[in-house]
Amino acid sequence: MAALSTENNFQKEMKAGERFAFGENWSRFLRLLDEERIVQATDSLKNMLEVDDLKGKTFLDIGSGSGLFSLAAKRLGAKVFSFDYDPQSVACTRELKERYFSDDAEWQVEHGSVLDQDYLQGLGKFDITYSWGVLHHTGNMWQALSNASDTVGKNGKLFIALYNFQPFASSYWTVVKRTYSRYALSRPLFVLAYAPLIILTVLRHRLGKRKSARGMSVLYDFFDWIGGYPFEVARPEQIFDYFKARGYLLTKMKTVGGKMGCNEFVFSAPVSRLPMADPPFETATTG
Repeated sequence: MAALSTENNFQKEMKAGERFAFGENWSRFLRLLDEERIVQATDSLKNMLEVDDLKGKTFLDIGSGSGLFSLAAKRLGAKVFSFDYDPQSVACTRELKERYFSDDAEWQVEHGSVLDQDYLQGLGKFDITYSWGVLHHTGNMWQALSNASDTVGKNGKLFIALYNFQPFASSYWTVVKRTYSRYALSRPLFVLAYAPLIILTVLRHRLGKRKSARGMSVLYDFFDWIGGYPFEVARPEQIFDYFKARGYLLTKMKTVGGKMGCNEFVFSAPVSRLPMADPPFETATTG
């Protein structure tokens, strides 16, 4: 029943133009997925979590998208649980499971929402909760942060990535993303407008033989960026203060240096939980 309700909510948002078709974009990305990209994703996970493997650990992938990082965690030896709000993203994750771990009962994939507290409570606690570039697309980022943190077990880790706040650019991109999602006729215009930028970026990567740090695709990241709505942002210090107030310890952080993109955070959960602090709504949202 909960899964049906979640899917109905998703379909309503899509029809109203309040959500970008992330899953559709991920399904195209899977055509490019190869061993090199999987290794890049696995190495990035090891680097940020500062581990050699995840043997004996449980790993929750909130907003699994293509399923690439669920796959990376599974390759590192974790017991993985993946879910996503977008049914096509769920299908992508299931496709990767079928490709690489078809008979493994220790990788489960479901359709669910991080905003559904009852659903999350039913999942239990995990050694690692991972949500990269997802919670700012829920339409209620601060509630999503609170809910995600509740899935982390004692001494567990929370690995999240969130869009960086920029005084003018954040408001500008909110308008672009909202327009792109709501009005189908606007999409070719936006793609044409930014085509030179994406072509130059792709060429720079290819000519310089630059590899993605996470195994991703410049092209499909572009569509994710230009259409990714809902859209919220936060300054790094806001996220740090938010979790510090609850007793979390920041163990690793990688920022974009005030530029456009995602800041990455790894927090170590406290043994005993404190009430979640009130979020700084007035400065972290874009309206």
